[in-house]
Amino acid sequence: MSTPGQSRARLEPASGWAPAPDCALCPRLEGFRSANTAAHPEWFNGPVPSFGPLDARLLVVGLAPGLKGANRTGRPFTGDYAGDLLYESLIGTGFARGTYGRRADDGLVLVNCRITNAVRCVPPQNKPTGAEMRNCRRFLAAEIAALERLELILALGRIAHDNVLSALAERRADHPFAHGAWHRLGNGLLLVDSYHCSRLNTNTGRLTGEMFVGLLRDIRARLEPGSKATGGSRHK
Repeated sequence: MSTPGQSRARLEPASGWAPAPDCALCPRLEGFRSANTAAHPEWFNGPVPSFGPLDARLLVVGLAPGLKGANRTGRPFTGDYAGDLLYESLIGTGFARGTYGRRADDGLVLVNCRITNAVRCVPPQNKPTGAEMRNCRRFLAAEIAALERLELILALGRIAHDNVLSALAERRADHPFAHGAWHRLGNGLLLVDSYHCSRLNTNTGRLTGEMFVGLLRDIRARLEPGSKATGGSRHK
Protein backbone atom coordinates (compact mmCIF):
# COMPACT_ATOMS: atom_id res chain seq x y z
CA MET A 1 0.00 0.00 0.00
CA SER A 2 1.44 3.36 -1.03
CA THR A 3 1.92 6.22 1.38
CA PRO A 4 0.29 9.62 0.80
CA GLY A 5 3.58 11.04 -0.40
CA GLN A 6 4.08 8.22 -2.89
CA SER A 7 0.60 8.66 -4.38
CA ARG A 8 0.66 12.44 -4.88
CA ALA A 9 1.25 12.37 -8.62
CA ARG A 10 -1.75 10.12 -9.31
CA LEU A 11 -4.45 12.22 -7.68
CA GLU A 12 -5.10 14.81 -10.41
CA PRO A 13 -4.34 14.81 -14.12
CA ALA A 14 -1.66 17.14 -15.38
CA SER A 15 -3.42 20.39 -16.24
CA GLY A 16 -3.16 24.13 -16.01
CA TRP A 17 -5.27 24.13 -12.86
CA ALA A 18 -3.25 21.57 -10.90
CA PRO A 19 0.27 22.45 -9.72
CA ALA A 20 2.99 19.86 -10.16
CA PRO A 21 3.59 17.57 -7.16
CA ASP A 22 7.04 19.16 -6.77
CA CYS A 23 5.85 22.72 -7.48
CA ALA A 24 8.64 25.22 -6.79
CA LEU A 25 6.84 28.50 -7.47
CA CYS A 26 7.06 29.52 -3.81
CA PRO A 27 10.49 28.86 -2.23
CA ARG A 28 9.23 29.33 1.33
CA LEU A 29 6.38 26.85 0.86
CA GLU A 30 8.65 24.40 -0.96
CA GLY A 31 11.08 24.53 1.95
CA PHE A 32 8.28 24.03 4.46
CA ARG A 33 7.02 21.00 2.50
CA SER A 34 10.53 19.56 2.44
CA ALA A 35 10.92 20.03 6.19
CA ASN A 36 7.61 18.32 6.84
CA THR A 37 8.52 15.47 4.50
CA ALA A 38 11.69 14.89 6.49
CA ALA A 39 9.84 15.03 9.80
CA HIS A 40 6.72 13.15 8.69
CA PRO A 41 7.43 11.06 5.57
CA GLU A 42 4.10 9.27 5.98
CA TRP A 43 2.18 12.53 5.41
CA PHE A 44 1.02 13.81 2.02
CA ASN A 45 3.28 16.91 2.09
CA GLY A 46 2.48 18.27 -1.37
CA PRO A 47 0.18 20.64 -3.24
CA VAL A 48 -3.25 19.36 -2.17
CA PRO A 49 -5.46 18.56 -5.18
CA SER A 50 -9.07 19.64 -5.41
CA PHE A 51 -11.75 17.16 -4.38
CA GLY A 52 -15.02 16.51 -6.18
CA PRO A 53 -16.45 16.04 -9.67
CA LEU A 54 -15.48 18.24 -12.59
CA ASP A 55 -19.13 18.74 -13.51
CA ALA A 56 -19.93 20.33 -10.12
CA ARG A 57 -22.14 23.40 -10.03
CA LEU A 58 -20.80 24.48 -6.62
CA LEU A 59 -17.14 25.19 -5.88
CA VAL A 60 -16.10 25.67 -2.23
CA VAL A 61 -12.89 27.69 -1.87
CA GLY A 62 -10.84 27.76 1.31
CA LEU A 63 -7.57 29.52 2.08
CA ALA A 64 -4.86 26.83 2.32
CA PRO A 65 -4.27 23.28 3.61
CA GLY A 66 -3.89 22.84 7.35
CA LEU A 67 -0.61 21.37 8.56
CA LYS A 68 -2.11 18.34 10.29
CA GLY A 69 -5.27 18.30 8.18
CA ALA A 70 -5.12 18.39 4.37
CA ASN A 71 -1.31 18.51 4.29
CA ARG A 72 -1.30 15.24 6.21
CA THR A 73 -4.18 13.47 4.48
CA GLY A 74 -3.97 14.86 0.94
CA ARG A 75 -7.62 15.96 0.70
CA PRO A 76 -8.96 19.49 1.33
CA PHE A 77 -10.31 20.09 4.84
CA THR A 78 -9.76 16.46 5.82
CA GLY A 79 -8.40 15.61 9.25
CA ASP A 80 -8.88 18.88 11.09
CA TYR A 81 -11.68 20.68 12.93
CA ALA A 82 -12.82 22.79 9.98
CA GLY A 83 -13.43 19.64 7.98
CA ASP A 84 -15.69 18.23 10.70
CA LEU A 85 -18.14 21.09 10.26
CA LEU A 86 -17.71 21.41 6.50
CA TYR A 87 -18.21 17.77 5.53
CA GLU A 88 -20.99 17.01 8.00
CA SER A 89 -22.83 20.08 6.74
CA LEU A 90 -22.32 19.04 3.10
CA ILE A 91 -23.67 15.56 3.91
CA GLY A 92 -26.66 17.06 5.70
CA THR A 93 -27.57 19.29 2.76
CA GLY A 94 -27.11 16.70 0.02
CA PHE A 95 -23.80 17.96 -1.36
CA ALA A 96 -21.97 14.83 -0.12
CA ARG A 97 -22.79 11.16 0.28
CA GLY A 98 -21.28 8.66 2.72
CA THR A 99 -19.54 9.02 6.06
CA TYR A 100 -16.80 11.52 6.80
CA GLY A 101 -14.00 9.62 8.50
CA ARG A 102 -11.30 12.34 8.69
CA ARG A 103 -9.16 10.51 6.13
CA ALA A 104 -8.90 10.62 2.35
CA ASP A 105 -9.90 6.97 1.87
CA ASP A 106 -13.13 7.14 3.90
CA GLY A 107 -15.27 6.65 0.77
CA LEU A 108 -16.96 10.05 1.03
CA VAL A 109 -18.30 11.28 -2.33
CA LEU A 110 -19.14 14.89 -3.16
CA VAL A 111 -22.37 15.45 -5.10
CA ASN A 112 -22.53 18.41 -7.49
CA CYS A 113 -19.83 20.04 -5.34
CA ARG A 114 -16.06 20.46 -5.55
CA ILE A 115 -13.63 21.79 -2.94
CA THR A 116 -10.30 23.55 -3.47
CA ASN A 117 -8.02 26.07 -1.78
CA ALA A 118 -6.73 29.44 -2.94
CA VAL A 119 -3.23 28.29 -1.96
CA ARG A 120 -2.52 24.60 -2.59
CA CYS A 121 0.48 24.09 -0.26
CA VAL A 122 0.49 24.36 3.52
CA PRO A 123 2.00 27.68 4.71
CA PRO A 124 3.80 28.18 8.03
CA GLN A 125 1.37 29.33 10.74
CA ASN A 126 -1.40 28.94 8.15
CA LYS A 127 -0.47 32.37 6.75
CA PRO A 128 0.46 32.52 3.07
CA THR A 129 2.14 35.70 1.89
CA GLY A 130 0.71 37.97 -0.77
CA ALA A 131 3.30 36.73 -3.26
CA GLU A 132 2.39 33.10 -2.54
CA MET A 133 -1.29 33.81 -3.08
CA ARG A 134 -0.50 35.53 -6.37
CA ASN A 135 1.67 32.62 -7.49
CA CYS A 136 -1.10 30.11 -6.83
CA ARG A 137 -3.91 32.25 -8.22
CA ARG A 138 -3.26 30.98 -11.76
CA PHE A 139 -4.42 27.52 -10.68
CA LEU A 140 -7.60 28.83 -9.08
CA ALA A 141 -8.44 30.90 -12.16
CA ALA A 142 -7.76 27.98 -14.51
CA GLU A 143 -9.83 25.59 -12.41
CA ILE A 144 -12.81 27.93 -12.32
CA ALA A 145 -12.58 28.28 -16.09
CA ALA A 146 -12.36 24.49 -16.53
CA LEU A 147 -15.54 23.74 -14.55
CA GLU A 148 -18.03 24.07 -17.40
CA ARG A 149 -21.18 23.60 -15.30
CA LEU A 150 -20.06 25.81 -12.44
CA GLU A 151 -22.66 28.34 -11.29
CA LEU A 152 -21.80 29.25 -7.71
CA ILE A 153 -18.64 29.69 -5.62
CA LEU A 154 -18.74 29.56 -1.82
CA ALA A 155 -15.78 31.42 -0.30
CA LEU A 156 -14.82 30.37 3.22
CA GLY A 157 -13.41 33.53 4.78
CA ARG A 158 -12.44 36.96 3.53
CA ILE A 159 -9.05 35.94 2.15
CA ALA A 160 -10.59 33.18 0.05
CA HIS A 161 -13.23 35.70 -1.10
CA ASP A 162 -10.53 38.20 -2.10
CA ASN A 163 -8.56 35.55 -3.98
CA VAL A 164 -11.60 34.45 -5.97
CA LEU A 165 -12.25 38.06 -6.97
CA SER A 166 -8.63 38.58 -7.98
CA ALA A 167 -8.57 35.31 -9.94
CA LEU A 168 -11.59 36.53 -11.91
CA ALA A 169 -10.29 40.10 -12.33
CA GLU A 170 -13.13 41.55 -10.25
CA ARG A 171 -12.80 44.75 -8.18
CA ARG A 172 -12.83 43.99 -4.46
CA ALA A 173 -14.47 47.32 -3.75
CA ASP A 174 -17.48 46.23 -5.78
CA HIS A 175 -17.94 43.04 -3.75
CA PRO A 176 -17.20 43.56 -0.02
CA PHE A 177 -17.01 40.42 2.09
CA ALA A 178 -19.82 39.72 4.53
CA HIS A 179 -21.12 36.45 5.87
CA GLY A 180 -24.19 35.45 3.87
CA ALA A 181 -23.57 38.04 1.13
CA TRP A 182 -24.30 37.07 -2.49
CA HIS A 183 -22.39 38.69 -5.35
CA ARG A 184 -23.23 38.43 -9.05
CA LEU A 185 -19.90 38.53 -10.91
CA GLY A 186 -19.23 39.82 -14.40
CA ASN A 187 -18.97 36.34 -15.91
CA GLY A 188 -22.39 35.36 -14.54
CA LEU A 189 -21.15 33.30 -11.60
CA LEU A 190 -22.51 33.84 -8.12
CA LEU A 191 -20.03 34.30 -5.27
CA VAL A 192 -21.40 33.59 -1.78
CA ASP A 193 -19.50 34.46 1.41
CA SER A 194 -19.24 32.53 4.66
CA TYR A 195 -17.09 32.94 7.71
CA HIS A 196 -14.46 30.22 7.71
CA CYS A 197 -15.57 27.06 9.53
CA SER A 198 -12.56 27.22 11.86
CA ARG A 199 -12.45 26.24 15.51
CA LEU A 200 -11.86 29.90 16.43
CA ASN A 201 -14.98 31.10 14.63
CA THR A 202 -17.19 28.37 16.04
CA ASN A 203 -15.80 28.64 19.58
CA THR A 204 -16.47 32.38 19.63
CA GLY A 205 -19.92 31.97 18.12
CA ARG A 206 -19.06 34.03 15.06
CA LEU A 207 -20.14 31.03 12.98
CA THR A 208 -22.53 28.38 14.24
CA GLY A 209 -23.43 25.07 12.68
CA GLU A 210 -26.95 26.38 12.14
CA MET A 211 -25.63 29.44 10.28
CA PHE A 212 -23.44 27.36 8.02
CA VAL A 213 -26.06 24.71 7.25
CA GLY A 214 -28.61 27.46 6.62
CA LEU A 215 -26.33 29.05 4.04
CA LEU A 216 -25.75 25.71 2.31
CA ARG A 217 -29.52 25.13 2.22
CA ASP A 218 -29.97 28.51 0.56
CA ILE A 219 -27.31 27.57 -1.98
CA ARG A 220 -29.00 24.25 -2.71
CA ALA A 221 -32.35 26.00 -3.19
CA ARG A 222 -30.71 28.48 -5.57
CA LEU A 223 -29.27 25.64 -7.65
CA GLU A 224 -32.55 23.75 -7.92
CA PRO A 225 -34.09 23.51 -11.42
CA GLY A 226 -36.08 26.62 -12.22
CA SER A 227 -34.00 28.89 -10.03
CA LYS A 228 -32.80 32.18 -11.52
CA ALA A 229 -29.23 31.03 -10.79
CA THR A 230 -29.47 28.17 -13.28
CA GLY A 231 -29.30 28.10 -17.02
CA GLY A 232 -25.66 28.71 -17.90
CA SER A 233 -25.72 32.47 -17.21
CA ARG A 234 -21.99 32.55 -16.45
CA HIS A 235 -21.25 32.90 -20.16
CA LYS A 236 -23.49 35.92 -20.79
